[in-house]
Amino acid sequence: MLEKFFKLKENGTDVKTEMMAGLTTFMTMAYILAVNPSILSASGMDANAILIATALASFIGTVLMAALSNYPFALAPGMGLNAYFAFVVCGTMGYSWQIALAAVFVEGLIFIVLSVTNVREAIFNSIPLTLKHAVSAGIGLFIAFIGLQNAKLVVGNESTLITYQTFKGENFHSVGVGALLALIGVLIMGILIVKNVKGNILLGILITWVLGIICELVGIYVPNPELGMYSVIPTSFVSFDFSSLGLTFGQVFKADFGAVKILDFITILFAFLFVDIFDTLGTLIGVASKANMLDRDGKLPRIKGALLADALATSVGAVLGTSTTTTFVESASGVTEGGSTGLTAVTTGLLFLLALVFSPLFLTIPSFATAPALILVGFFMISNVTRINFGDALEGIPAFLAIIAMPLAYSISEGIAIGVISYTLLHLIAGKNKEKKVNWLMYVLTVIFILKYIFL
Repeated sequence: MLEKFFKLKENGTDVKTEMMAGLTTFMTMAYILAVNPSILSASGMDANAILIATALASFIGTVLMAALSNYPFALAPGMGLNAYFAFVVCGTMGYSWQIALAAVFVEGLIFIVLSVTNVREAIFNSIPLTLKHAVSAGIGLFIAFIGLQNAKLVVGNESTLITYQTFKGENFHSVGVGALLALIGVLIMGILIVKNVKGNILLGILITWVLGIICELVGIYVPNPELGMYSVIPTSFVSFDFSSLGLTFGQVFKADFGAVKILDFITILFAFLFVDIFDTLGTLIGVASKANMLDRDGKLPRIKGALLADALATSVGAVLGTSTTTTFVESASGVTEGGSTGLTAVTTGLLFLLALVFSPLFLTIPSFATAPALILVGFFMISNVTRINFGDALEGIPAFLAIIAMPLAYSISEGIAIGVISYTLLHLIAGKNKEKKVNWLMYVLTVIFILKYIFL
């Protein structure tokens, strides 16, 4: 049955590989179960309800991805958009979280229309192959940077914006030891990868977690919640109380629009729409490029199903009670493990469903154990720079700008915007557009991106 539905042999894979890949993807994404409630609860929503909604939205969206496209991509409420939801819409602008959910719901409906009418597919296909390779490499740097931050190997600095962890001072036994364990985790995963050990990333996560437990038991690692360093020893394994979901489920339909300014709502809606469109497209480009899923023209077969799944998940997530649900860049970790079909996605989705019951266990996995996986996935994705012709400045400069913008602007969509603008303008000024290198949609996107920077 699995062979018939997911076409495993046709894709050169098997059940074991796909399930291992799905488990790896979940392990690198599981942090969203802890982080999303922490962020969205600032809007006044119940944290436990958000956790349940996050798990359910991730399950539904990821299974939809498998059913509609047979791709190994996983979905969950997106980082960045959840912060915009809580701190800008509900914080700075002062609107209720029900209004914010309504904006997410409407955004999803618009996405469904754009996906069915091939608008999003046309945007995907209009982006030159050079920029697609650049997006993949840029995401590699971005995801590695996230891993370095999660491990607290890279920290804030007033003078230089960021710097490295000093491993000295009173916080050594919490933050310092966690950072050291992350470095050890990178080394362990690197050895496993070099030795071609199956499931190397997942094994690396588990081994690093076990080392953390040992360090805590002997007193080398001391949890400090104020610094975001928690106990890594599970104290409970299951929870069957799901009643709190009722506090957010369906509240999107109870939003009071009486005090909402129409221009404010349009601005909120456009912000959600813009970031989600290009974050999703960027993730699909990057992960699909790394997995060699793009055809010779740089197009992704069955992309309509993938985009439709993403759109449906956004609206479903809003009904459940969470911010925009989108395709996660951490899907690259499962692809690196050999995942190439929807069975990987189904495995990840089912684990999110199981997380409802085993949430106390999954939430105990420390970020310093999953961070090495993100760092080394970045290594695998940055390799796409070798496909870029840097000898041709017209191609190389926009690719370079897109690559460096993603980690430095901390946004996939900003990297795409800068890459598209520079690619179009350089070709236009150089007079090379006669060679039809620039699709007409690239000019439209360039205008939209420039207007975005002017008015938003």
